[in-house]
Amino acid sequence: MTRAKHLKKSLRAIALTTVFGLTGFAGYAQDAGDEENRLTTVTVEGRRISQNDEAIGLGEATNTVAVTREELLSAPSGISGLKMLESLPGFNVQTDGALGLYEFGNSVTVRSFNLQQIGFVLDGVPMGRSDAFGGSPIFRYVDNENLGSVVASPGAGDVSLPSYSSLGPIVSYNTTDPADELGGMISYTIGDDDLERSFIRLDTGDINGFSAYFSRSKTDSGLWRGAGSIDREHLEGKAVYEWDDTTSLTFGYVANEFFDYDSPSGPASTFENDYYFGYSATIPDGCIQPYTDANGDLIYPFDYNGDGVADSNDFSPTFIGSTCTSYFEDRINIRQDSLYHLTFETDLTDSIDVFATYYLEDKDGFGVSPDGFSNTLGRYNDQSNVGLNVVFPRGVQYGLSTVGGEREGFLAGGEWRIANHTISAGFWIEDETYNRTQLRLNKVGGSQNGAVLFDEVAYFRRNYTTTRETTQLYISDVMSFLDDRLNVEVGIKSLSVDYTLNGYRDFNDYAIRDATAPGGSLPGYGPQSIAAEYEENFLPMIGAVYDLNATDQVFGSWSQNFALPRGADDIFDNATSTPLPAPEGETAENFEIGIRTNRSQFFGAATAYYTSFDNQLLAASVINPATGQPEAFYINGGEVTAYGVELSGVYQPDYFRDMLYFNGNLTYNSTEDANGLELADSPNWIITGGVTYEPTEWLVANVTGKFTGERFSTFSETAPVDSFTVFDGYVDIGGPNDFGMPDNISLRLNVNNIFDEEVPTAFIFAGSAFYRPLNPRTFQATLTARF
Repeated sequence: MTRAKHLKKSLRAIALTTVFGLTGFAGYAQDAGDEENRLTTVTVEGRRISQNDEAIGLGEATNTVAVTREELLSAPSGISGLKMLESLPGFNVQTDGALGLYEFGNSVTVRSFNLQQIGFVLDGVPMGRSDAFGGSPIFRYVDNENLGSVVASPGAGDVSLPSYSSLGPIVSYNTTDPADELGGMISYTIGDDDLERSFIRLDTGDINGFSAYFSRSKTDSGLWRGAGSIDREHLEGKAVYEWDDTTSLTFGYVANEFFDYDSPSGPASTFENDYYFGYSATIPDGCIQPYTDANGDLIYPFDYNGDGVADSNDFSPTFIGSTCTSYFEDRINIRQDSLYHLTFETDLTDSIDVFATYYLEDKDGFGVSPDGFSNTLGRYNDQSNVGLNVVFPRGVQYGLSTVGGEREGFLAGGEWRIANHTISAGFWIEDETYNRTQLRLNKVGGSQNGAVLFDEVAYFRRNYTTTRETTQLYISDVMSFLDDRLNVEVGIKSLSVDYTLNGYRDFNDYAIRDATAPGGSLPGYGPQSIAAEYEENFLPMIGAVYDLNATDQVFGSWSQNFALPRGADDIFDNATSTPLPAPEGETAENFEIGIRTNRSQFFGAATAYYTSFDNQLLAASVINPATGQPEAFYINGGEVTAYGVELSGVYQPDYFRDMLYFNGNLTYNSTEDANGLELADSPNWIITGGVTYEPTEWLVANVTGKFTGERFSTFSETAPVDSFTVFDGYVDIGGPNDFGMPDNISLRLNVNNIFDEEVPTAFIFAGSAFYRPLNPRTFQATLTARF
């Protein structure tokens, strides 16, 4: 279906819903100017507690929870944008290292959804897919110090939020506005593993309606196990011009450069034997072995010098031992990403507001993983036999994978308040292009210490471009009844994604290994063109929230969601003789019911949910023989169901004179696939609890513990993983004091894994019994000055 036809069809559906909303409830006209929520009063107070309404989603028809700014400023300096979610109910977050910066060491599940089924939004801009290869993972685009809040809907997000990945869960990262006064902030952090991090932010203040800030952070650290380091430079800027209270133009900018070395995963036995197992800082013993024949004579298999004969004047491979691939220098990741966005907001009348946002994202980068001599030799023989321009491997290979592309999009919408209705409608369009290549290159001397020979390709693997053309439309109507005590929301959205892949998908497009063919291989299928359309024009959402009294409200929601199949590139780049049938788009149905309370000593929320899937794709893992590490592939799990309960709250008893308060959340989650088996990496129980102590204005201290229950690492309920508990803490000193420390200076000490627990299986590669261990006890200290 063309985009024009899709728009026409979707607009027709939206028009019908609009008529229903305006005519079916017109008799309940009320004063639409009163938008104040009845339960927004902050009652529990503290330096690390604020915005109770946002923290538990007061007034929302769906379960909505948030990490507020005060909590964000207590987190370790430089923490990953994903690790921020681990304090929220329902979220099972596993990361590598205390900061969670390793991009291939991130795992998030919530209910029966995983990371690739969660939608992420930054200041209203959709972040696309979360894949480390070619995606836009949120942790590349945020610094903790600039965030005002992280707001999550674990099961049924607002229909207006743009995402082709979400099957319900949506997480919105919201940056702070520029300060009203000229000033800024400087902080410096040191810590274990040679951590050094600096952050600086400068604010212009309000200059006749114009205000802006610019920030830079620089993070350098060693890996906590094995050789290697992390190097991250991050820039953010925001400029706002306000004509009046209702009209503004906002420009945002993010640039992120990231370089790190890989660290290995492995079976549980690996880390039980050596908890700090990592890649070697030196070329391992036994790596250098001569390439000889049965008689022990050196083999000169290739005419490297081009004199017409392969002889002793040429090179004979020596770096051919199986341990050659455990050297750290050929296991790196480099990413350069930038995002620009421009938003205009205004009111057309007292009752109509509109907005429009344009954004452009540019992505570039590459990764390297070594390939052993024997594996490369087999692929070289396949491709050389069919006439491809490849060069005999000199030894261990430089395995280069490049990624790049652009996302460009536009979204616009408006809100109309009439009688007892608040009607919202809008659209989102996006074009995304992604390029990926994979090949293996020789290095001087065949050694990982040698320079890369970019003109010597030992074999080709991938070289393709994919596109995603996305259109989303939505409309919703929030209707108020009973003197605004009852709000009912009815909304629908439509989603269309046109997907194409063009180029060489994998090995078989270059050469097909066939033992019966002359030389052992046949010509490949050549470059291919694949197209698939994913469309769902009627995705409804119905929700309601009712104020029982001045402190309590109940809420409930039902929604249907649809998403582009996860790992679309990994599905379509299987090089088969004819393209595999396009998998169906994933669909999910979400039910929620809950209660919230906001009292003088306690605020919290409790939610029960049920989720069902059709056409669910499960991300499993297979061990790549070349690298010895898991790689994702996708299997159809059919129908999957999940149900459970999520509780969260903060308690500040009067007995402790507001100096001590307790926070906690509890999640019970039960998942089951079509065969009655539990999903991999889905613990039934996750419990988090903490205590915060504020004896004075200048001191805050906190200890938090998190329990992760037993779970399975495979989809067949094998390889069970034990439960574990980890404790973190911080002490923050700063503010008004009587001992001479400037009020604008603060010192924060953070410690992760206080009791130095060793958990060899903390991180699971779902679908295979491969793991990453929990990092040891890790300290850091941050000195901050505000001016």
